[in-house]
Amino acid sequence: MWQANCRRMHNLADWISGTVMGGCVGRSRMDGQGSARSSTRTKKRGGRNEPLKKERPKWKSEYPMMEGQLRSKRDEFWDTAPAFDGRKEIWDALRAAALAAECNDLELAQAIVDGACITLPHGSLTESYDELGNRYQLPAYTLAPPVNLISETSSENKVSDSTQKQAQPPPCRQEFQLRVRLSTGEKHPVSSTELHVVQIACISSGNDVRLTASMADSIAELKKQLEEREEIDVTRQRWFFSGKLLTDKTRLQDAKIQKDFVVQVIVNMNPQDIAN
Repeated sequence: MWQANCRRMHNLADWISGTVMGGCVGRSRMDGQGSARSSTRTKKRGGRNEPLKKERPKWKSEYPMMEGQLRSKRDEFWDTAPAFDGRKEIWDALRAAALAAECNDLELAQAIVDGACITLPHGSLTESYDELGNRYQLPAYTLAPPVNLISETSSENKVSDSTQKQAQPPPCRQEFQLRVRLSTGEKHPVSSTELHVVQIACISSGNDVRLTASMADSIAELKKQLEEREEIDVTRQRWFFSGKLLTDKTRLQDAKIQKDFVVQVIVNMNPQDIAN
């Protein structure tokens, strides 16, 4: 941003050299309504003219401000300030001097001020007078950036980092081969205390199938996988582990089923829905 300001400053300085610094002749304007940021018509001020001091007033914006927002705020001030009291050529000279001072070219800033016959009673651009006694006041944001200025580059980096985080794929789940032992049997009602007996009594075959699973998988998901592998409808499957019936919503991590464990699946020969 400041390199761009320096380029703008040099362009303004060239313009000032051809218009304002060619002579310190101006005309007074009729009194009008002033404002806090506009110039106020006063009597011609005498007194000492201090040399321009190297200053960078510290101020804090009400909200973290980006460089583009600061430029817009400054442009708005410089575009509207000449509409009030004071002379436009003096406002232009002050603008060029402010940019030069911000770029640490104090010599050029002083030359612009002297060429435009601007008096600095305190050696600061915050308050100055022209040869006709018109008073000019510059707000702090025209002379220095706020202490809470946000760099557009850093902001873009934050957005880029956020985008990269969103673009990163979710961590790969740890898969393993779950050993499932298929057993067939007729469906008959049993009590909850007899489930471990069903696991043994209903066995007519012991065909083992290995399914690709993770600890986050639910029994319902594994039932569908078994259906695709062995063409066994999910409504005919009843899954048991350690003598307990596993519901569809149960996850392997909930039942503490690990890689080397064997899960018993009773396949009902009667093709009807089985309520877990």
